[in-house]
Amino acid sequence: MTTSSRRAVSSPLALDLPEEPVTRIRPGRSWAAIDLKELWSFRELLYFLTWRDVKVRYKQAVLGIAWAVIQPLATMIIFTVFFGKLAKIPSDGIPYPIFSYAALLPWMFFLNAVTNSGNSLIGSANLITKVYFPRLIVPGAAVAAALVDFAIAFVVFVGLFGYYRYSVSWGILLFPVLVCVLVLLALGVGLWTSAVNVKYRDVRYALPFVLQLWMFATPVIYPSSLMPERWRWVLAVNPLTGIIEGFRASLLGRPVMWGALAYSTVIAVLFLLYAAFYFRRTERRFADIV
Repeated sequence: MTTSSRRAVSSPLALDLPEEPVTRIRPGRSWAAIDLKELWSFRELLYFLTWRDVKVRYKQAVLGIAWAVIQPLATMIIFTVFFGKLAKIPSDGIPYPIFSYAALLPWMFFLNAVTNSGNSLIGSANLITKVYFPRLIVPGAAVAAALVDFAIAFVVFVGLFGYYRYSVSWGILLFPVLVCVLVLLALGVGLWTSAVNVKYRDVRYALPFVLQLWMFATPVIYPSSLMPERWRWVLAVNPLTGIIEGFRASLLGRPVMWGALAYSTVIAVLFLLYAAFYFRRTERRFADIV
């Protein structure tokens, strides 16, 4: 059989073979902080991990999700008795219970989001070492779960708002923006602490202490006006100061500290970008050392 005849016989068989898809596996770009396309493709995983965190937190609890209300409400009562009544800390003419609760809402969200996201990678070691998915989803789900608690706790503020007969002002339009800035800051701090915690387990012990000190450096118990004006810039260095005072301004009709709020927004965005970049640089080693 000649070469041409062999080609004539083999060519029909070759045409019947299906073409196999070619998959190329390439390393991710280390300079790319967040791959939004990849995160979007795993959006359902984010949803399920968020609800997993919510359910696990209140599983077999007698009061269930009511703890999301009890925690800030009990803290508000304690602050009112000891700091409002006994210590006589000023509240700029606002009843101390609603004054403190307007700040406790964002602070308790930040506290829970950073604490849970900081320990999220360690708690999900079995999942990280067995299957691939964007690791950023794990601390992101912890922050989203804290946002659910924030929404539930806000119901108590609505009750206090009606009890003290406050009226809604134009500042309420700023509320969604403040929530977004708060989430960005919490996500940035959570991403960074979770990545560092994988390598240095001291973080899980130091984080509660640092957050406790951070609360006293934030105008939660006291107003920013309590600080002498020439030293007020020191308090404003804390990015939570502009956010906390922004919540009070939005919910209670107080003047907005635009400078402090703008500073907090810039710091939240920049720190999130830095934390995402650091997370991407270190996540390839998570499965080996977690």
